[in-house]
Amino acid sequence: MNKILEWSGVITAILYSILVAFNIGLEFIGFFLLLISALLLGFWSYKLKYKGILLLQLFYAIAALIGMYRWFG
Repeated sequence: MNKILEWSGVITAILYSILVAFNIGLEFIGFFLLLISALLLGFWSYKLKYKGILLLQLFYAIAALIGMYRWFG
């Protein structure tokens, strides 16, 4: 289960980066993927007691929510 959380989080973060970098109008989907990635990696880091990574994922989740709000706000 830990490997699934880890690699699913990594893959969604990579897809987020690509969608935002290409600037093709799919930024909202990219920010949604960032949120999913942060949740997956946040849960993974919580389970394994990686407090630094957990804090980082909290900030990524906040950034994703801000990005989604600003995209439609």
